[in-house]
Amino acid sequence: MTKLKAHTRSRAQESTGAIERLYITMRHLFNRGFYKPMGVSGESLRDSLLTLRPEIYGSIAEDKIELQGLLYVIDRLPIGIEECRFINLTSDEGYKNSHFEPIIPPKRRRNCYRIDDEQMNIEVTRGRSEIYDILTHLTFLYIESHKIMRAILINEEGGVIRDWKKLEIAVNKKGKLTQEEKEIALTHTANFLGRTFEEVLSVYDAFSCAENEHRFLNIIYYLGKLAIDEVVRDDKRIITFSPVLRERLGHHIHGERWAMNIKQLLDEKGLIQRPIHIISANMHSVMNSLFAERALPVISKKNSQMQLFELLSSSGSSKEREKTMKLALKEGMTYIKDESGTNIDVQVFDTAKLKSLPYGLESTIENEEDTPVIVVMDYAFGEQAYETMDELLKPYVKDNVTQFLNIVSIGIMGKAGILEGGKGDIMIPSAHVFEGTADNYPFKNKLKASDFKDDDVAVFKGSMISVLGTSLQNRDVLKFFYNSTWNVIGLEMEGAHYQKAIQAASRIRGSISKNVKVMYAYYASDNPLETGSTLASGGLGTTGVKPTYVITEKMLKQILD
Repeated sequence: MTKLKAHTRSRAQESTGAIERLYITMRHLFNRGFYKPMGVSGESLRDSLLTLRPEIYGSIAEDKIELQGLLYVIDRLPIGIEECRFINLTSDEGYKNSHFEPIIPPKRRRNCYRIDDEQMNIEVTRGRSEIYDILTHLTFLYIESHKIMRAILINEEGGVIRDWKKLEIAVNKKGKLTQEEKEIALTHTANFLGRTFEEVLSVYDAFSCAENEHRFLNIIYYLGKLAIDEVVRDDKRIITFSPVLRERLGHHIHGERWAMNIKQLLDEKGLIQRPIHIISANMHSVMNSLFAERALPVISKKNSQMQLFELLSSSGSSKEREKTMKLALKEGMTYIKDESGTNIDVQVFDTAKLKSLPYGLESTIENEEDTPVIVVMDYAFGEQAYETMDELLKPYVKDNVTQFLNIVSIGIMGKAGILEGGKGDIMIPSAHVFEGTADNYPFKNKLKASDFKDDDVAVFKGSMISVLGTSLQNRDVLKFFYNSTWNVIGLEMEGAHYQKAIQAASRIRGSISKNVKVMYAYYASDNPLETGSTLASGGLGTTGVKPTYVITEKMLKQILD
């Protein structure tokens, strides 16, 4: 008789299981209302993250501290969070009307409020995906803090090594540090971080901010200090979820308010019954594509169209951007600054007021009531994509009269991780598959790879995975996606949620036409399978300009031609 081989789980299976446990645990902790991230209640979260070892968090499972991962996380959390023992996740509960100044992280649009020396409140208005994002980042942060604590603590009474005392002197010094003092502090810090002086110096400036140029030292010090307080004095860090947040989550409160603001504006301007085209994108590419050449004629003559767009994308071109916006507002654009709590701004373009069309196009539409209206919505975040699109596609009800919107097309453009190719390449999906499930959303994409044949960009076609969180993917999971029969070319966070809302509205509810056109295209922000090419390695810079505007051009030609 032949013996059956014992089944051993692959790293991809272990990682998939860890992701599932993470989400089950986070939902449980949310329902519970509070937990101690470095206590027994946070143990499952920590263990799952250490089993998973996501690429974005680098050396999380090693003794040395992870610098690039720390920078990635710190950019997405409010300034000063490392000093706070109590983190309170709230809904929009009126803090904007208080004396508290909102703190907005550089890479995540969310309002945070420093309540006192010990407490930070973080407003969650984008649904569960935002909670998952915050909790995984905080878990990483606290794991790193305990690495620091283990490296500096000598005994159970709280004795610390000399290197730590030198860092403490530098952090507590009044006034600015001299170059010599900074380098002395960095030398001692590098010792207990398990990093070279060169490594800590190379990331030092990236951590600095207007409020504190020596923020790196501050972050390391307070992470270590609070970890010591937990172990020596049993002062545990605690994460709580406000009762209002727990009650409101999943009820589309912010999305409903957001969609109603858009529909009311369309009604006020007499656009509610016109052909409407929705584009989920950034707040500059459609506006610049329609108006930049005419707003900046001198620059346009001296530069190619793509050079003009690169110029507008640079930080020093505020005057040029103002001129472009001024012309846009004059010729039919309306800007809706978000006040609903979704953090999704909107632009509405009445193309009947355009003096001329871009790309040499000429309108063949004779009646103004048949001229397209373009609604550009800023990027949603994860599950928020379903909430906002679902509400936007519902009929407009006014004075007990129901008006169905004439939605002709929906275009989704965004950044995504690519599994074959590199930064700046384009992905044209044929289906979205939701991670952790067999839920799949195939569709007929009006954008084709052949549309880009003359644009000198690499284009890939296939399925896209809508992941539960980009920060939770590791190389093993990604390789499984890439090598599987799902034919996956990339990963992002919103596609399946958008398509779920579109299919519900067009195929089941009948609130929009079942013949609505969909256009999906993504440009690669990173290749998480390549070492040094993950999101933690830095932004796209001008690499993202070309694919952004090439995709915008194809969408606008579908709408205006």
